[in-house]
Amino acid sequence: MAPTKSKILIFAATGYLGKYMVDASVSLGHPTYVYIRPLKPTTDSTKLQLLKEFESMGVTIFQGELDEHEKLVSVLRQVDVVISTLAVPQHLEQFKIINAMKEAGNIKRFVPSEFGNEVDRVSGLPPFEALLDNKRKVRRAIEAAGIPFTYVSANSFAAYFVDYLLHPHQKTDEVTVYGSGEAKAVLNYEEDVAIYTIRAATDPRVEKRVIIYRPPKNIVSQLDLISSWEKKTGRTMKITHLPEEEVVKLTETLPVPDNISVAILHNIYIKGDQTSFELTENDLEASKLYPDHNYTSVDDLLNRCLVDPPKPKLAAFV
Repeated sequence: MAPTKSKILIFAATGYLGKYMVDASVSLGHPTYVYIRPLKPTTDSTKLQLLKEFESMGVTIFQGELDEHEKLVSVLRQVDVVISTLAVPQHLEQFKIINAMKEAGNIKRFVPSEFGNEVDRVSGLPPFEALLDNKRKVRRAIEAAGIPFTYVSANSFAAYFVDYLLHPHQKTDEVTVYGSGEAKAVLNYEEDVAIYTIRAATDPRVEKRVIIYRPPKNIVSQLDLISSWEKKTGRTMKITHLPEEEVVKLTETLPVPDNISVAILHNIYIKGDQTSFELTENDLEASKLYPDHNYTSVDDLLNRCLVDPPKPKLAAFV
């Protein structure tokens, strides 16, 4: 007899990562629900089309604001697992979800919106540190509320950063390297991030644990990335180095949110925080926990870019 599938509710389902999360939940056979802001006559047509796709996939759509506490509680009582993919500016809005889950009293697992660095083991320049601190505040609130959780450190979104760093859609030979370019980052394909997250959110082994997505084939430096791309394209890239001191100065002088983006680049590609700590036998690493999942390596993604380069998208860095 097959195990009962968890009913999964996803917040910010029409956002950059949210749509991948919905696809993963449905593909893994879970009854899938989304909670979105009420539709208006001015709602973007792309979002409306995405919601039609969700409906055709059998996804149940709830409309409401995070401020609508009673409605939120009512929705939460219909599901088992909650996954938030709220964007950076809304991270502290998750307190409203936490309060509603506490009242509902039935949630078996909550995955808050993080999907970047492991926030309890790294630090950053002030603009980025403020974001990390908000994520820590959400973690502590979840723990204080006694809600079962899984924290996800997914590191970097591969399709987004390959596009950002190499610009394959522009066919350009000019790239900017932050610092020396030697710091190792972890670039995970967005579809894999979603699959790993859905599996972890319903896995007893990951309850009240942090899971880190650090597959061996996805640990690369900027120089590694450029070298691979040069070999695949037969072109020689013109590299402009942006020294660390200039990057730090930009974080101090640029307005919000540009200073935050630069501080994140410093943390990942100069400080190398995504690989700054060794994983021990007590850590849960996704590719080891789910060896049956054939994840997309950075090399695989670059091969795809040769024939179908990603179009630039708006997305949070973490």
